[in-house]
Amino acid sequence: MTVDGTTAVSMSGLQPLKSLFAAPDTVDLPDRVKAIIAAEDRASEHVIGLVQIGLGLVLWCLYLIAPKPIDADVNMLAPVPVALSIYMVFSIARYWVIMRQSTASWFVFVSILVDVALVIGLIWSFQRQYGCPPGFVLKAPTFVYLFVLIVLRSLRFDPRYVLMAGLTSAAGWALITLGAIITSPAGSVTRSFKEYITSSQILIGAEFDKIFAMLLVTALLTANALRAQRTLVASVRQQAAASEISRFLSQGVADQISRSGTLIEAGDATERDAAILMLDVRGFTPFAAKVAPKDVVGVLTSLHARVIPIIRSNGGVVDKFLGDGVMATFGGTSVSPHAAADALRALEQILEQAIEWERELPNLGVSEPLTINAGVASGPVVFATLGSSDRLEYTVIGAAVNLAAKLEKHNKASGTRALFPIATLRLAEQQGFRAKSTFKQIFNATVAGVPGKIDLCAREI
Repeated sequence: MTVDGTTAVSMSGLQPLKSLFAAPDTVDLPDRVKAIIAAEDRASEHVIGLVQIGLGLVLWCLYLIAPKPIDADVNMLAPVPVALSIYMVFSIARYWVIMRQSTASWFVFVSILVDVALVIGLIWSFQRQYGCPPGFVLKAPTFVYLFVLIVLRSLRFDPRYVLMAGLTSAAGWALITLGAIITSPAGSVTRSFKEYITSSQILIGAEFDKIFAMLLVTALLTANALRAQRTLVASVRQQAAASEISRFLSQGVADQISRSGTLIEAGDATERDAAILMLDVRGFTPFAAKVAPKDVVGVLTSLHARVIPIIRSNGGVVDKFLGDGVMATFGGTSVSPHAAADALRALEQILEQAIEWERELPNLGVSEPLTINAGVASGPVVFATLGSSDRLEYTVIGAAVNLAAKLEKHNKASGTRALFPIATLRLAEQQGFRAKSTFKQIFNATVAGVPGKIDLCAREI
């Protein structure tokens, strides 16, 4: 293979390592997803900061309650309490910074270096304060807190910090081992495990085991952090997408999808007793032809801001927006014992808001009269999934849907604002509805597209 070829292979072999050290925010993600991940990381950094403060307090308590040699220097300016105090001050200061603002990567890296340096300095200070041989520090149980620092960094969804903590801890212990060897008198290094255990002799193999264990734990936690990071990114991406998509679906439909125990297929259908509410803006078509599209959308948005909350507060679900119209269902997506009552209660509230909205139209720059018309009907419907395998839509189908639509259109011919069958009113009253408005009764009405005669309730303009 050519030199160039060999170089190319070597560089490609380093790609996984290079990608490991790449900052998470360089991933091609939408800003909203990055913001969620950043919030999770910041929350993790808060936990790490609290644990580090707790660690300092534990070490202080252990130092205070541990028996001291008679000849040991135990005043507060001795090396050990000084090292512990520095660690506590640094941990509190770091947590204060974390609480006030997001921490940059360089701050976390510096924090890791200082953490390891302080623990190494604390361990090294033992032999000075207690006047023991240098090899004594290699047997200090405080050594295990280096593992705590490594594990702490796995709370962040960033393998770089785990790797940094592990490599720094291993390097720190290698330095403290080398320092112990250099400063020890001749003959302090032994090959006898028994001498190592029962004296201050130094067994290089034992220290190698500690360093190797650190590196092994670091490698495993780094791999785990990398997997956790990828899982988090995928999960947050899906969560953000689902959250955004759910805004295009009614709450009832979104709940139906999320609660489904099986894969939803086209043709799935459930029959229910429901009530249907149809709304439409009379005079909207000629108005929309004369004004800019942006103004048309603004007028519709102002109407929806009033209407949609009323529908939802009464247990309704917006099935679809029909241009300037709205179709809502009550008891369609889920069984409701008072669907008709909810629909008529919502209708009364919507009509009140409709009158206020129509009065405010001049403030929106609308000079032409616009009138909200409504139709309500109740009865059996089929809540069904329509479409194909790659494009599905929930909707309701049935005679009640058709009747509500025809009644809404019939308002123009009858000169009314809202229409619904007297039978629907009777059913609603059985379900607890009490009308607050006055509705005119129209008997034996003829409605286009509806066979036979029908008794109606009407709200006049």
